Amino acid sequence: MSKLTDLTIKELNIGYDKKEFKASEVTEAYLKNIDASSNLNAYITVTADEAMAQSKLSDERIGKGSRLSKMDGVPIGVKDLFCTKDIRTTAASHILDDFVPPYESTVTSQLLTAGSIFLGKTNLDEFAMGGANLTSYFGEAINPIKRATDNKEVVTGGSSGGSAASVAGGLAAGSLGTDTGGSIRQPAAFTGIVGLKPTYGRCSRFGIIAYASSLDQAGPMCKTVEDTAIMLNHMAGFDENDSTSVDIAVPDFTNGICDGVKGMKIGIPKELLNENIDKDIEQSWKDKAVRILKDAGAEIVEISLPNLKYALATYYILAPAEASSNLARYDGVRFGLRVDGDTLDDMYLNTRTAGFGEEVKRRIMVGTYVLSAGYYDAYYLKALKVQKLIRQDYLNVFKDVDLIMTPTTPMPAFTVEESKSFDPITMYLQDIFTVPINLARLPAISVPIALSSTEKLPIGIQLVGRDFDEATILKAAKVIEGAK
Repeated sequence: MSKLTDLTIKELNIGYDKKEFKASEVTEAYLKNIDASSNLNAYITVTADEAMAQSKLSDERIGKGSRLSKMDGVPIGVKDLFCTKDIRTTAASHILDDFVPPYESTVTSQLLTAGSIFLGKTNLDEFAMGGANLTSYFGEAINPIKRATDNKEVVTGGSSGGSAASVAGGLAAGSLGTDTGGSIRQPAAFTGIVGLKPTYGRCSRFGIIAYASSLDQAGPMCKTVEDTAIMLNHMAGFDENDSTSVDIAVPDFTNGICDGVKGMKIGIPKELLNENIDKDIEQSWKDKAVRILKDAGAEIVEISLPNLKYALATYYILAPAEASSNLARYDGVRFGLRVDGDTLDDMYLNTRTAGFGEEVKRRIMVGTYVLSAGYYDAYYLKALKVQKLIRQDYLNVFKDVDLIMTPTTPMPAFTVEESKSFDPITMYLQDIFTVPINLARLPAISVPIALSSTEKLPIGIQLVGRDFDEATILKAAKVIEGAK
C-alpha cells in the first residue's frame, strides 16, 4: 500500500470503507510530515491536538460504518483567511497575529459538519495580497518542487501558497483556498496540483476575512480532479449570512466526471495567442492540451474577447478600492494590534503603520486614491463599466462554446531571489490569465499538464466555464489529467 499521505481523498474513502487504516493513523502521518517539513513554512498554526481529537471521532464513525460523508476522516489544511472558532486566524498579518475569532466561517463549518479533520491554518500572502506568498508576516511559503537545473527553491505562488504547498508536499489531503484574482489557480499551477475557483456566489464568503468582496471566492485545492469535486460538494451551497450567496441547487460534482468532452466546443482566445509567455507553457497550451482534447472528441475553435486587454488594469483599480474600504476596520480600537499614541489619530497611524506590510499599504493607498474626490468618476466608475464589458464578452462567447482554455500562468515558478528584481507591475502580470475570470465572476480550474523542459517545474492549464457549470469544467480537466 502507498504511504498514507500519498493517498488521494478518493483512495482514503476506499481504505476507510475496507477498514484498512484509521483516520487517526492518517492524521498522525500528516502531522509527522508537517513537523518534518517545517522548512516549507506551509502552516502558520498547526492544530495537532484538535486534529487528533477530530480523527478519533472519525474512527468511531468508521468503526460503526456510519461515516458522515466522503470528507469524514479526511485531513485538510485551511487557509488562514477563514475564521475558525477559538483558533487563531491571522490573515498572515501582524495586525491580526493574536486574533482568535468567536465564530466559524460557513465553509469551514460545512466541512467540519462533514467530518473533515483540520490540520491547521495555512500560510498566505498578507490579506491575500500577492502573487507568490512573499508578503506574509510569517515568512514565505516554499514550493516542495525544486528547480532541476540548480536545485534552487522556488515560490509557491499566491496568495494561497501555503495551501498549495500543503497538498503538493504531502502535508494535507486537500486544502482550502480563496481566489480574488487567481489566488487558487496560480499556486496550483506552480505546485502541480488541481485548484478550482467556483462561480462567484457558489460558496459562502461568510467568515472569510475580506480582500475584495465582489471578487473573493472560496475553493478547493487537491491532488486530483475527482478529489476537487468531492471537496467542492461539501463547500458549496446557499448561505443566508452572505448576501452574495446564490440560492441555486448544488449537484453532486462527482457524477459524470468521467463522461469526457466528446461533442464539446472549446474556445481559444485569439487575443492571447500572441502574448509573451514561456515557450514550454505555450507548447503545452497550443499543442499538447489542444491535441488531448481533440483526441477525446472536442472541437477547438478560435474565439474573441475584445476587452480582455483591459482586465488587469481594471482589476488593479477595483480590487484595491474594495481593499481600502474593507481594511479600514483595522484601526486598533476594536480588535487586533494596537500601538498607542498621544492622540487617537496617532494611535490609528501607529497601529496601521506597524500592522500592515508594504504590499497591503500599497494597495490601500491605490484604492484610497481611486475612490477619492476627483478620481472616483475617472477611475473607479470607469473600471466598473469596463468590468461589465469584460463579463459580457464572456457571456457572448459562451453562446457558441462550452469551455474556454488558456494557460494558467505566463511562466513557471521563479525563485525568491528572482522575485526581488520584479517591480510590482511585473508581479501583477503573473495574474494576466486568471484576473479576467474573477472580473467575469465565472468558474475556472487549473489542472497540471506537463513539466517545463529544462527546469522540470509544473505547468498548469486553465479551463473556464459558464456560470455555475463547474461540472463541465471538471469533466474536461479530468480528460487532461488522464492524458498526462
